[in-house]
Amino acid sequence: MNCEIIAVGSELLTPYRQDTNSLFLTDRLLQLGVNVTFKTIVGDRLINLANAIRVALGRTDIVITMGGLGPTEDDLTRQAVAEALSIRLRRNPDIVGALYARFAARRIQMTDNNARQADVLDGSVILDNGRGSAPGQWLDTVYGEHRKLVILLPGPPTELKAMFDEQCMDRLRGVVPKRTIAMRTLKAAMIGESHADARIAPIYTKYKDVDTTILAHTGDITLNLICSKGDQETAQARVDELAEKIEEELEEFIYSAQAESLEQIVLYYLGMHASTLAVAESCTGGLVAQRLTSISGSSRSFVGGAVVYSDALKTLFAGVPASVIEANGAVSKEVAGALAEGIRNKTSATLGLGVTGIAGPSGGSEEKPVGLVYVAVSDGKQTDVVERRFGGDREHIRAWTSQLALDLVRRRLK
Repeated sequence: MNCEIIAVGSELLTPYRQDTNSLFLTDRLLQLGVNVTFKTIVGDRLINLANAIRVALGRTDIVITMGGLGPTEDDLTRQAVAEALSIRLRRNPDIVGALYARFAARRIQMTDNNARQADVLDGSVILDNGRGSAPGQWLDTVYGEHRKLVILLPGPPTELKAMFDEQCMDRLRGVVPKRTIAMRTLKAAMIGESHADARIAPIYTKYKDVDTTILAHTGDITLNLICSKGDQETAQARVDELAEKIEEELEEFIYSAQAESLEQIVLYYLGMHASTLAVAESCTGGLVAQRLTSISGSSRSFVGGAVVYSDALKTLFAGVPASVIEANGAVSKEVAGALAEGIRNKTSATLGLGVTGIAGPSGGSEEKPVGLVYVAVSDGKQTDVVERRFGGDREHIRAWTSQLALDLVRRRLK
């Protein structure tokens, strides 16, 4: 079975509010073997909402609406569903009574418009809302001679999540054909999306029963593999088979086969080798350290470091000779290497990481343009320095550089 999720609310069509409920619902539905094939956002206009519901009913088995169940004039979901299905709304006296009791318990006078929350679709099952005033509704109906499920959920995340887990999951299990879904998430670093796809498309396109999606973000590639079968063993076998072939093709670019972040993997390798890491960061301004310390337990392997933005602090905190900076410039292969070596010596860490570059938008030159970065890793015996030129704005360059830095540490430890 497939499903369409409709997020209701004009505020979701502005830059100020984002739909996150659908992410939760998609996760839960996948656990049941239900594919979410469409997500729609509709503003608070009756004709548009009713039309969106009709379209959803025409192309999916399950339609879930989120929001628009409150007491105000722009809460139109109940009315729109009734119009789309040509059924009646009836005011439920028990819900009205519960609303009065709820307001009385809080010593607040209930205004008349709150009674709209008691309008119930003919034939629907009421879904109690233990965390809010607006009940949800479950409607098992027929549209275009086909069975359809329509589920109306409140918009506030705490209300929606509790209602769906407590009152919808078991109902859906009783309706949805038994299917199991297996998932794998592979992650790769420092390979372009088009380059990765060119290499693996000939592989994953042969697996018609596995949905493969590629997501790219600042030096990070996420490959999601999803397979739905009648039993878990068969589904998992197909996903694992494809994952193994993709790993073989992308080889050293793959850093995770179970959705871990790059910083998690770096810390894992450090722990496995009983090694420690210290960083001296210039253009990234502590971003590498921030990523590492966002992981619980990172102090076992990450000893710390310094943000050495000025030339003076490169010398003071990381021991970079002033003569090296003067001869080569702060953004240079020599300074990056000296940062890595110096911070390792200062902290007695196993590995030192040095980062320097020009994040822009100012500070570049023809010889050293914005986006030029140098990243070095040193273990006291060998220092490797990599030069890269990244495009984009300041934050983009900094993010790419932090990804490169962590990946170089991973490759050194692997």
